[in-house]
Amino acid sequence: MRLSVRQRFWRGVWVALKRRPSRILGVIIMALFVFMAIAGPWFYPDRLPYNVDNMYAPISWDHPLSTDFEGVDVLALVITGTRGVLLVAVAAGLVTMLVGTAAGLYAGYRRGAADSVLMRIADFALTIPGFPLLIVLTTAMNFGAWWKMALVLGLIGWGGLARAVRSQTLSLRERGFIEAARGLGLPTRHIVTKELLPNVAPFIATNLLMAVTGYIYAQVGLYFLGVLPLDTSNWGVMLNAAVFQSGALISPDALPYLLAPLGAILLLTLGVVLIVDALEEIFNPRLREG
Repeated sequence: MRLSVRQRFWRGVWVALKRRPSRILGVIIMALFVFMAIAGPWFYPDRLPYNVDNMYAPISWDHPLSTDFEGVDVLALVITGTRGVLLVAVAAGLVTMLVGTAAGLYAGYRRGAADSVLMRIADFALTIPGFPLLIVLTTAMNFGAWWKMALVLGLIGWGGLARAVRSQTLSLRERGFIEAARGLGLPTRHIVTKELLPNVAPFIATNLLMAVTGYIYAQVGLYFLGVLPLDTSNWGVMLNAAVFQSGALISPDALPYLLAPLGAILLLTLGVVLIVDALEEIFNPRLREG
């Protein structure tokens, strides 16, 4: 019996996860962080907010990751900061995906002057050092709203995806099914959205996940350096307070306060890498056959 496209996809998912059980760990990690971002603060609220008499409490059942210099539960701070971190990173990744995909598809399919102009803009975006530019922009602009930071991050990072999508599109546009679609007189919008985009979508999905990881590093770095206001919940704010206020680099009592956000970043990165590894095998038949 011939399987449908959806059945083949889910079969590929099962085969990829079964072949390397470590990829299941990636799914579990990502599900955990999504749950923490959505419902974590309700399930694990601040158990002891602002009690300086309980600062740097030892690790215990009540405080699995100790407390900070104000007596606040560190695990509660990590969970609360997850929402802001993922919200900005995912929104920035979506901006990059929309702009980069649209520019890459249009440039690769239309070619000519449009291709030259769009790729020169993409090259310019790639040559600008992203993080120093972010520092300048955050100093000059008010990033009080999370969507402003997400928009700027996404617009800075779209160039690489646009170039990659253009390369894929240039290869696909010479294939027989695209030539047949043009021969039938189908409109350009139909060819791009119905023929080209589904074939480029797997590549976009994997790049979106990696872009989200990069945007997590970027925003955490800005908060850690103190460029952004430290009046919000973010892992970068925790790192800033741990190093510059708690002296975690020289004080063993404050060390859990420093290691907790670092561990969250590393764990989330591990989850993304494992899922990307699985997606590459799901979408690439040669890897499945190998």
